[in-house]
Amino acid sequence: MKTTKKIYFLLPGLNFGGAERVIFTLCNDLDRTKFEPTLVLFNKSGMPLEFLKKDVRVIDMKISRIRYAVFGVFKLIRSDKPDIVFGGWGEVSALLSPFIPFFKKTKFVARETNVVSKHVQRREIRFLYKFYNNFNKIIAQSDDMQHDLIEHWKIKSDKIVKINNPVDVEMIQSQMKISEKLFSSEYKNVVAIGNLTGRKGFDMLLRVFEKLKNEPIRLHILGDGAAKENLMRLKQELGLENICFLGNVKNPYPYLYQSDLFVLSSRYEGFPNVLLEAGVCGVYALANYCPGGIDEIIQETVNGEIMDISQTDKFAEKIKVLVNLNFDKESIQSSIISRFSKEKIIVQYERVFENL
Repeated sequence: MKTTKKIYFLLPGLNFGGAERVIFTLCNDLDRTKFEPTLVLFNKSGMPLEFLKKDVRVIDMKISRIRYAVFGVFKLIRSDKPDIVFGGWGEVSALLSPFIPFFKKTKFVARETNVVSKHVQRREIRFLYKFYNNFNKIIAQSDDMQHDLIEHWKIKSDKIVKINNPVDVEMIQSQMKISEKLFSSEYKNVVAIGNLTGRKGFDMLLRVFEKLKNEPIRLHILGDGAAKENLMRLKQELGLENICFLGNVKNPYPYLYQSDLFVLSSRYEGFPNVLLEAGVCGVYALANYCPGGIDEIIQETVNGEIMDISQTDKFAEKIKVLVNLNFDKESIQSSIISRFSKEKIIVQYERVFENL
């Protein structure tokens, strides 16, 4: 008699970001007496598969473009007959959505990664959201995301379950303390982390730091992406010697742990993992006021504050004040861990899977 549900988690691969971290956590930590996880990657390149537990089956479809993978996924579903197919990335789920009715015995779950009306611009993908009600359940990470799906995309409210992102506290705390000193003590050091794309708002953050160019404050940006050249050009135009681009860093946690402040400059988010990770590292955060669950994470004056980054002068003044304050690392950590530890969040996912 079958006792476990087979769940196939779908990811495009190639890039390991916040969505991928969440899926890896689910694959590793779901209750094995109830669930049997398989990770289906359209392309495993760039995926740190060594982070997965050995009992997680991985299927590499060896396909570089998402649109070409869809029919391979359908073939896989027909042959393997998983109980649940979980779309871990918005565009993947959108492409699947029109075809869900053809698979009567498999349940389909989508997990959105951003506020869709802000993030999805391609017309053909926006059109596919008309079929999103075909999913049995849709995971929204934040209130903002949930409201957006209902108001702009006419998703039935009973299809949506809000589950915040989990944070792997044990993993982060095992990696955040190193003997190497990463920053000069001559400066106060601010860290920002994210893909170098327009939505992360690093252009706005550089304009804030133009106001701080004569202050002993440095900004260290971890990440890479399509906007790098434009940002480097802007740095040069503004004469910013107080900005360091560090590229992709395999272990960002020591940078957070040793910093004086973390800044989130995004124009919009889904539910930013990096804000959770900063909190686990005990660093206070200053976040731009934007959609995507920021106000669900930030407990004002406990683990951070929220301000409008477009008010450049005020944002710069706030940074000057915050980097010179001493915050209680344990209070910041407790604020995040008590609400978003993976143990608390995974139980919520398991409840969804059990009730399908």
